Amino acid sequence: MSLPLLLLLSALILLFAYFTYGRFISKKFEIRDEQPTPAHTQNDGVDYVPSNKLVVLGHHFASIAGAGPIVGPIIAVTFGWIPAVIWILLGGIFFGAVHDIGSMVASLRHKGKSIGVIIQQYIGQNGKRLFLIFSFSTLILIIAVFADIIAKTFVKNPGVASTSALFIGLALIFGSLNRKLAHKKSAFLWLSIIGVFFMYYFVILGNSIPFERNYVFWVGLLLAYAFAASVTPMSVLLQPRDYLSSFLLYGLIILAIVGVVVANPEVKMDHNIVFNSEDIGYLFPVLFITVACGAISGFHSLVASGTTSKQINKESDAKVVGYGGMLIESFLAIISVCAVMVISRTDYVNSLSTDGPVNMFADGMGFVISSLGIEEGLAVNFVALTISAFALTTLDTCTRLARFTFQEFFEESDNKSVQKLTQNRFLSTTVVVILSSLFLLSGEFTTLWPIFGSANQLLAALALLAVSVWMIKSGKKVGFLLIPMFFMFVVTLSSLFVLAFQNFEKGIYSISIVATLLFALAIVLLILAKRCLKKEDEKVGA
Repeated sequence: MSLPLLLLLSALILLFAYFTYGRFISKKFEIRDEQPTPAHTQNDGVDYVPSNKLVVLGHHFASIAGAGPIVGPIIAVTFGWIPAVIWILLGGIFFGAVHDIGSMVASLRHKGKSIGVIIQQYIGQNGKRLFLIFSFSTLILIIAVFADIIAKTFVKNPGVASTSALFIGLALIFGSLNRKLAHKKSAFLWLSIIGVFFMYYFVILGNSIPFERNYVFWVGLLLAYAFAASVTPMSVLLQPRDYLSSFLLYGLIILAIVGVVVANPEVKMDHNIVFNSEDIGYLFPVLFITVACGAISGFHSLVASGTTSKQINKESDAKVVGYGGMLIESFLAIISVCAVMVISRTDYVNSLSTDGPVNMFADGMGFVISSLGIEEGLAVNFVALTISAFALTTLDTCTRLARFTFQEFFEESDNKSVQKLTQNRFLSTTVVVILSSLFLLSGEFTTLWPIFGSANQLLAALALLAVSVWMIKSGKKVGFLLIPMFFMFVVTLSSLFVLAFQNFEKGIYSISIVATLLFALAIVLLILAKRCLKKEDEKVGA
């Protein structure tokens, strides 16, 4: 199959799914605009801020994307591009998009609170505590890893650091002007056009004014930035930066599509399906863990029920942001697969071990985009910069999410002093940044990172469990939720069992212990959910 045909068919399938299955899912959740959203009922000007759906889509897409839909799908091509593409399309439409909009709508109906609070209300207090501890630990791990990745990128490429700083300055100006001119209908459009122009201009300018500093400096500055992004009102920094940054990825997608059509590069990757890879294991469950963000990712539930739900202006926006945002990410995952289909399997295996998936994506897309008359080196740099910009988005969003999680854990504490202190956003963010710093300095994040894929997909299974229980208790049919939920539990429990067993044999006890604990967590929450539903049935029967 040619790359233009693959992209065309994928785009048509995803568009058709949005207008058909997306409408079906919206009806299942009984989405209606008559019901005010938490952005209005809880509006505090800091976290709860009703916003334009395109701005919210930009924030949500930038937050959930990162490098996930690039790294995962490229590694998954180890099993062949055919199974990778099939899972991305099926998983994105019937699993990931349902998971994202489900988490978002559930949060909208519960004052913009996270999945943890929903678990508390429908499964129990112990379930909430276990889920929030798990979520908080995962977020601290992500913050530490991404602070390390970005700091090393800035040291290696000071031009990227300069461009990132310029982006932040631009976002502050855009946010300020957008608030002042909000009463003028055409102002947002013109601000967007001007903001996007300067953003692309800063891509070029940043490379000409490199800002060189050492690793420790960048780690400190990045965590200070993450602190500021977590405590300032959404409309000041986080929201406008994410919105403008999303146009980098939109631009990358458009350039990739046009480049593939114009160049029509030869597909050199074979059509073989590999069921057992010596490097990463068996196709099941590894493929479904590895593709992650390209099909379904538990991290999305934290964003959807964390920052995004607090900005939704009206319920119908959830379809565009939640369901639509996931399908855009799935399309980006298809583009990532295309980026490595232009090389042979031998070259793919060699490049994966030497260059890594991010560089492979940058080189592949740089080659394709250069067919449009753009110098290949500049194209490669643009792709690499886009990925770095989204890594920074993941860092600041995760810091805010970790703050929410920390506050929700203590919001019903019996100790009123503890409750009051932990609800202070400055203090709770300080705790998040300190813990992330200590974890980063300890170096333990590199040991535990390999288990993140399984932990992330366990989050997805647990989010689907919470949404399913809520819907069942509301008297709704939930077959469209139960099928992906059970599948993700089977996938994650299988993966965790294999991780625990293999790492125990290798003597890597830290990963083995964590995998065992996560396996136990999943079983405990399933049991709690079953007991909860059984009690509900007994009440109905009585």
